[in-house]
Amino acid sequence: MAHRNWLTASALCAAIAVIVAAGAFFYSQQPTSADGRAMILPVDPQPLIAVTKGGERSFSIEVADTSAEREAGLMFREQMADDHGMLFVFEAPREVNFWMKNTPLPLDLIFVGQDGKIRAIKQGEPQSEAIISPGVPVRFVLELKAGTAARDGIEDGDLLRHPAIGGSK
Repeated sequence: MAHRNWLTASALCAAIAVIVAAGAFFYSQQPTSADGRAMILPVDPQPLIAVTKGGERSFSIEVADTSAEREAGLMFREQMADDHGMLFVFEAPREVNFWMKNTPLPLDLIFVGQDGKIRAIKQGEPQSEAIISPGVPVRFVLELKAGTAARDGIEDGDLLRHPAIGGSK
């Protein structure tokens, strides 16, 4: 009887070891900012709409709504379409700090309040470790290619609409 219990325990330990090893292997295959590869999230089926004085502008977006996704962001991204961006979603309004380390694309960072209104627009310089912050609590940050906000007439006080931005559907 003791011999059979020992075999059962050994088999169980071996099965657990295989499961842990497989999990570690598959988890390690996910791109992260730590491995020097760009993280590509699925494009959200709903476009993000910027409501400006000159009309509405539509963007396809990736939504970064977990800590790992927000940390990786657009790092290592070499190119991005003019009408594409990444929306960072935080659990609650707070002061946020961004930087451009490991980000080769120049970006517009659009800081957005809980209500979907733009609080600040800042420029991000490629590869810079300088802190980029709006100086006020925000709930969302939209990153677009540099110059997009100016080109499309997106300004402080404009409204962003997207299902992830609950107060502005």
